[in-house]
Amino acid sequence: MLDIEVIEDAAAAEASLDPIRTRILQELAEPGSATQLAAKVGLPRQKVNYHLKALERHGLVELVEERRKGNVTERVLQATAASYLISPVALASVAPDPQRFADRFSAFWLLALASRTVQEMGKLISGAAAAKKKLASFAIDGEITFRSAAERAAFAEELGVAVTRLVDKYHDGGAAAVAGGARKHRLVVVLHPTLKTPSTEKTAEKEQGND
Repeated sequence: MLDIEVIEDAAAAEASLDPIRTRILQELAEPGSATQLAAKVGLPRQKVNYHLKALERHGLVELVEERRKGNVTERVLQATAASYLISPVALASVAPDPQRFADRFSAFWLLALASRTVQEMGKLISGAAAAKKKLASFAIDGEITFRSAAERAAFAEELGVAVTRLVDKYHDGGAAAVAGGARKHRLVVVLHPTLKTPSTEKTAEKEQGND
């Protein structure tokens, strides 16, 4: 079972978004049969079987084992992943294109880059899993609080300079590197405000009222 599976097929994405099938996928984090699922989701076994067949057809669940009980064969299935993420590939005709914006201060460009990251990582993870190899990746996640918009802008400028310096230092685009099997890597650095929680919104309103 994968930790996260990226869904690229539009029909599979549609199947996964059905509320009942989403619940079934959640329950099938551990192997289970239609009979067991029926008791958990409160539906007739025949109805559960219908949804299971649809999920299996789209590769979202897989057969773990078959158990013989008298004249009946019970199929035990499991979700193919603990979590699912729908790739922009599923909406290829309207998926955002990073080249359309190309502005590092644009929120839309950030979204387009995130969209491309999901798309590319989904393919890379699938390829690595098929080849039974570990995928080399690296990410930084953190939060930073700025005293002012000016400091935020200064930080972004310094970060851009530092990253550019590192890229210039380590990037090797020469013919010898390519001929020697050098592998290109994608680098994306993002900075955006964190989402507000109800508690932080109340604090912000209180601070504005004291200004």
